[in-house]
Formats: sequence, C-alpha cells, structure tokens
Amino acid sequence: MKLTVRPLSLNLRTTFRVSHGASDQRHNVLVTLEQDGLIGYGEAAAVFYYGDTQESLAQALNELPPLGDDIFALENSLRALPALPHAAHAAVDMALHDLWGKRLGQPLYRLFGLSPAPLPQTSFTIGIDTPETMAERARESGYPIIKIKLDAHAPEAQVGAIRAATDACLRVDANAAWTPEQALELITRLVPYDLELVEQPLPVGDAEAYRWLKTELNKRGVTTPIYIDESVQTARDVAPHSGAVDGVVVKLMKTGGLREAMRAIHTARAHGMQAMLSCMIESSLGVTAAAHLAPLCDQLDLDGPLLVGNDPFEGLHYDGASLSLPDRPGIGVVRR
Repeated sequence: MKLTVRPLSLNLRTTFRVSHGASDQRHNVLVTLEQDGLIGYGEAAAVFYYGDTQESLAQALNELPPLGDDIFALENSLRALPALPHAAHAAVDMALHDLWGKRLGQPLYRLFGLSPAPLPQTSFTIGIDTPETMAERARESGYPIIKIKLDAHAPEAQVGAIRAATDACLRVDANAAWTPEQALELITRLVPYDLELVEQPLPVGDAEAYRWLKTELNKRGVTTPIYIDESVQTARDVAPHSGAVDGVVVKLMKTGGLREAMRAIHTARAHGMQAMLSCMIESSLGVTAAAHLAPLCDQLDLDGPLLVGNDPFEGLHYDGASLSLPDRPGIGVVRR
C-alpha cells in the first residue's frame, strides 16, 4: 500500500471560540492509501491543546514504515504502527478501513454489523461570544439541539440569552474551564434553563473531583447528567470514571481511529455510561468516518462540516439535524 500525506486547511464560516482559544482556520492533514487502483482516505485534525500541528502530524505520518499489503489484517497493521499522535493514528486507521470497505464493496456500517437508520439527531455548536451574538446564532441556526461553548466569564448570561431565543434542547460544554466549586455553583444556577447535559466542566486528570461534584449536585437535587470529553481519550480512560459521570464523549481524533473508538463505546456501556459521538473541526471525510459508529451511540455532536466553508468532500448527508449515512463502499466520501 502506498501512503501519501497532504495538507488539508479548512476555512471556518465564523470565528470559532472555546475556552482554549479562538480560530478562523483549522490546519488538518489528508492521508491516502493506494492499492490496486483503490484509494482509502483518512484525515488527521491538528488539535492545538494536544500539541499537534499540521507540520508535526505530517512529519509523523511521512516517517511511517511500509504498512504491508494485506488489507484484511487491519488489527495487525494498526498494532504494528510505531507510536503516533492519536490524530495521525486515526488518519491511518480511517484510510485502512476505507480501503477495506472498498475492497469488499460494502459501507463500513454494514461491515460493523450496524443499521444506518434511524440515527440520533446531531447538535449544532455555538462558540463563545457575547450573549446577544450567541443567542442570534442559535436562533438563526434553527437546530433543535444546541451545544453551547462556555468559559467562566458569563455562562449564565449566555445560556439565558440562548434559552430566551430558542426552545431547542440545550447542552453546555465548558471544555475543562471550571473549578469543582465553580462547577457546583454554575450548574446549580443553570438548572432552570433546562439543560440536557453538561460536558467537561472540570480539568482533565481528576476523576475524584467528578465524583465529588456528582455527590454535591445530588445533595442539591440537581440531576443534570455530566459527560466527560477531554478526560477520556481511549477505552482505558473510561473505567476510572465509572460512577463519577453519566456519559463519555468519543472522538476518532482522541481514540486514534475507529477500532479504538468502538472499544471506548463498548467500555462505557459496560460501566453503565452513555456515549456521545463527536468530532473536532474536521471535513466531511473525518466526520463521515466517525458517523459509521453513530448507531452505537446515544447522542451525536457531528456538526464539523457545518462549520467549514471549503469542505473538499461529500459524504454524510444533513437534513437539518437529521443525518443519513452514504451507502457507497468504505467511508463513502467522494471528492467535490
């Protein structure tokens, strides 16, 4: 198999601001694997808070040894890879799966034994801005599920403005911006706005802080589910949070690809937790690849392509918040 690495720069429709920072472009990496006239595609999203850059991901991928020629030995091929950033590993994993599906003439969801419908609806993300601007974006989106990015500056004003603008289901995501004490007070104050869930309120690396938060919220009669995102990268990170949170957010760029993402979902299920399938800011390539696991999940946050103005691929179909998987072989994306 011949591996080729190219830059993939994505222009955002609006400035995207979260507690980690703001951006107008995302600089990802496109991987292709060629074998016998077939091409498998993969995408690596450079996530700055993981220390990735487009250049570092491309360098890691360009230094890979040959992958071998047996497309059906997926596990062996992936286990033989040297240590890679998770996003770079995800790109190779995607490309191998895409080639595998094309070789067999079947979409990935069928090879995983899954049905393509019905799928949960996806949320649409509103980045941090003034309460008025955030409310206007939520109103204009028309989406029935809104995910609100928050930091510690004006969360109640922002959520309140959005709730006044829409009767959509609301999820909030603090991206690890709150202390346990802040989270306890803020979540309690946000309860009247009827939140579906709160995502990653606390910093990474302290499962016991989540256990404390859940206990203290329960004492106040607050039952809003808590999900973790940055705290869980691979399946092995799930079990330590058992009983401390209600759900985990699974992304291919964190797990290193489809196979480990599936393991993370099943591990969450085994520990009584729900699973939300999500994405970084990716093109339709990366998000469509993830969506083949959507039938396994309770919630979806797969709006990456909706935020991008120059998506080079066509794959997952959006009808508002409702998603349809392509029935083409492999991941099922085609170049625009």
